Amino acid sequence: MGSKRIGVAVSDELGILATPRGVLDRRSYNRDAAQIQNLVSDTEAEVIVIGLPLGVSGAATQQTRRTQQFAEMLASRLPIPVELWDERYTTAEAHRMGPASRDDEIAAAIILQGYLDSRRREAAP
Repeated sequence: MGSKRIGVAVSDELGILATPRGVLDRRSYNRDAAQIQNLVSDTEAEVIVIGLPLGVSGAATQQTRRTQQFAEMLASRLPIPVELWDERYTTAEAHRMGPASRDDEIAAAIILQGYLDSRRREAAP
């Protein structure tokens, strides 16, 4: 969750492939939450994955704490789980993969893909 934009990505029905789906311009916690609630309804999402901006060393930063607070607020408003996922280096990776104008949504897809891949590995025998 950036300070100016929130990248959006969705997965296919099988939870295998993450696809960029645009960005939401940040306004306020309430408006951002309402936009995400609409996305949850429109896409019939089963979980929300929010990128957790940790410092390079893995330590929490001020942005980490703001993101955690937003995730807690969002979880209190949604009937589905809200998960946090390490987003370190995803913007740099997104920049290598596509035009800078799409960094936020590509980074969101990278975050979601990492989450989906991890869930599949955990479920494998």
